[in-house]
This record gives sequence, C-alpha cells and structure tokens, in this order.
Amino acid sequence: MSVLAVIPARYASTRFPGKSLALIAGKPMIQHVCERVSCVSGIDNVLVATDDERILEAVQAVGVEALLTSPNHQTGTDRIVEAIEGRDAEWVLNVQGDEPAIDGNDLSRLIETTQATPDVQAATLVFRISDPAKIQDPNIVKAVVAPDGNALYFSRSSIPFPRKVSETPPVAWRHLGVYLFRREFLLRYHAWPQTPLEQTEQLEQLRILEHGEKLLCVEAQHEGVGVDVPEDVPQAEEFLRVSY
Repeated sequence: MSVLAVIPARYASTRFPGKSLALIAGKPMIQHVCERVSCVSGIDNVLVATDDERILEAVQAVGVEALLTSPNHQTGTDRIVEAIEGRDAEWVLNVQGDEPAIDGNDLSRLIETTQATPDVQAATLVFRISDPAKIQDPNIVKAVVAPDGNALYFSRSSIPFPRKVSETPPVAWRHLGVYLFRREFLLRYHAWPQTPLEQTEQLEQLRILEHGEKLLCVEAQHEGVGVDVPEDVPQAEEFLRVSY
C-alpha cells in the first residue's frame, strides 16, 4: 500500500510571507520538514508542491523532489491534488510545510494505524492538550473525538465546553493538521463544494464531516511546533535544539 507524502508550501503567507524559507537553526524551514518526512518508514516518496521558484530551488538543493504548481490555489489540498496528477499511490500523506518539528514516529503511527483499521478513508493526528491556555487560544484548532476514534467536530473555540467545574476536566485534543487519505477519497473530497461550517470556522476538514464521512483521529505522542508568525521561530529553534 504505497504512500506518497506531499508537502504543500506557498510563499505568499498572509501572516508570514516567505516563511517556508525562514531560517530555523541555520536551515530553511522547508528543509527541516523534508528531512523529517524523508526518514519516516512507510513513506515511499516525498514531494514538495509549491507556488514559488525560490522554494522549488531550496528543496531541490537538498535532493528532494519538488513541483511548481499554480499560484491560484486557495488551499493546500488544491495544491496537493494538482501535484498527484498522474502519480500512482494508494495513500496520500499531507504534511504542512510549516511544521519543522513534526515527529517521524507519529507519522509512522498514523500510517500504520490507518492501514490496519478496516474501511478507513481518511485519518489525522491529534494531541492531548494539557495547557489550559491552549484550550482558549483561537489559533489552536481543537478536536472532539468519539469513543471509536472518529472525529465528531473541530473548532477554534474551546470544545468540549465544561458546563460544570469538576475535578476531572474533559479531554481536549489539539488537531495537528496532518492527514492521510486514500487517493480516491482525496479526489472525491476535493471535488465537493465548500460547506457552511467549513466556511464559518475556516477549517477544511469540516467538509468531510458535513458530508457524513468519517475522519479517524490517531493520537500523537509529540505536539511539535508550528510556525505561523515570525515570533514562532525562536520557539521552533529551541524545540529543535532540545529534540536533536
């Protein structure tokens, strides 16, 4: 069951233009992501899909395949679908280009768990939140997970909301934004129009739930550090320094 990892990376980030090339511990951020993904067992090929020649050249310079895609894509999924055209892979792994500290063991766990679970079409990573401040942070996407492991909902709001204060707070999950799709399901999902909740929350994965499909949530052991704004770079550098 072949797995193609695609890393979408665009230059014109609204909050951090050119962040894929931002230096973190002396390397462009996209290089950190490529190196970590390339070492994961269970991934057959790694491809960076970008809209910018500078990112393309930086990726090719470290020996990773890169493809120049349309600059008009609205989402990373749009870019990935263009990139996999004509490529044979049963599974497509979407790893964001702004996750320089993504853990390879968690990616392996996602692949192994998904492929071992019957009838799964799509899966993602979630991490148990222990910091109360993160539950309130609208920049952190929270997930509610059913007992069978499938997602019930995603939101930037605090969910689930504890109506009564108790000694045992409800489990809160952070969505890490890594997806594994069966190729055929990815193409079908991409063809669906945007849905109301997706547009309200600005969360693509809600389109899957609003169409009545399941999204398996696999628990990650490492939270990592996403880079959304320049102020996140020092935190990512410190995380990488300690983890290496």
